[in-house]
Amino acid sequence: MYNALQYSHQLLKQQVQKNPQGLFIDATLGNGHDSAFLLSLKDFTGSLIGFDIQEIAIQNSKKRIESLEHSTKASYKFILDSHDNVSDYIDDNLVHGAIFNLGYLPGGDHNVTTEFPSTFKAVQDILGNLAIHGQIILVIYSGHENGMTEKNNLFEKLEKLPQEKYQVLAYQFINQINHPPMLLVIERIR
Repeated sequence: MYNALQYSHQLLKQQVQKNPQGLFIDATLGNGHDSAFLLSLKDFTGSLIGFDIQEIAIQNSKKRIESLEHSTKASYKFILDSHDNVSDYIDDNLVHGAIFNLGYLPGGDHNVTTEFPSTFKAVQDILGNLAIHGQIILVIYSGHENGMTEKNNLFEKLEKLPQEKYQVLAYQFINQINHPPMLLVIERIR
């Protein structure tokens, strides 16, 4: 069985296989692991836009991309801005996949975390441009107070998405201690 992060990468890989020239978003760059994963996929020739509000996250992500063993065929840009401004950067382009790793920057200031209002605004804006069968993947870390609040609010809002247009999947282990990461996956079906 895959853990939440492994499963998120499997889903991203499937999205790239279906849309190798598509637009993908890394809404929370962090240390660049998701962006590096996407850019390392040899079939990915589309584009990636990554966001973070911390300069150190942009720097760490650039270093990680530079250390990839092969040069990527995809274009990418990393933006020092909040993901809730995503609509300023995607215009009317269709988004084929987006990933969020919620919480705080590993190795960074734990007081700087993602917040439900900005996360949900970003999700809503991406939903407005999400391609049919495109996915928004949210890796949720709820082992801290802000993370639990964000998780609960996301569940409350996303369970109300119209089932005729979206499927929302919760993927989590229920017998593990310390609130292991979990996934919420939103797929547009119409």
